[in-house]
Amino acid sequence: QVQLVESGGGLVQAGGSLRLSCAASGRTLSSYNMGWFRQAPGKEREFVVFINWTGGSTYYADSVKGRFTISRDNAKNTVYLQMNSLKPEDTAVYYCAAQRYYSGRHYFVGDYEYWGQGTQVTVSS
Repeated sequence: QVQLVESGGGLVQAGGSLRLSCAASGRTLSSYNMGWFRQAPGKEREFVVFINWTGGSTYYADSVKGRFTISRDNAKNTVYLQMNSLKPEDTAVYYCAAQRYYSGRHYFVGDYEYWGQGTQVTVSS
């Protein structure tokens, strides 16, 4: 079992920055591919970004490419999401998720085994 806890969300003005953290317990994250997803009110959960277990491969949703950066520190069992140039449309609950075996579908919610409880990000205009 892997327990994931997100933190770092909050209220920020458009153009501002936030850094989200996803801390794991139970098992080391070094064996897991990790993803960040988000869900806005009334919308489906959507893929934001993926990082493989080594940190050597990443995939970003087009909507965040160039603004968000994912990183991981396996020694600290933590994954980070640096969000810059935030827009009101980035407002959502952000979730981190862990995937033991790469399915080829890093964007697919159903291919992740473990999820955190989410952290709210609100971007005001």
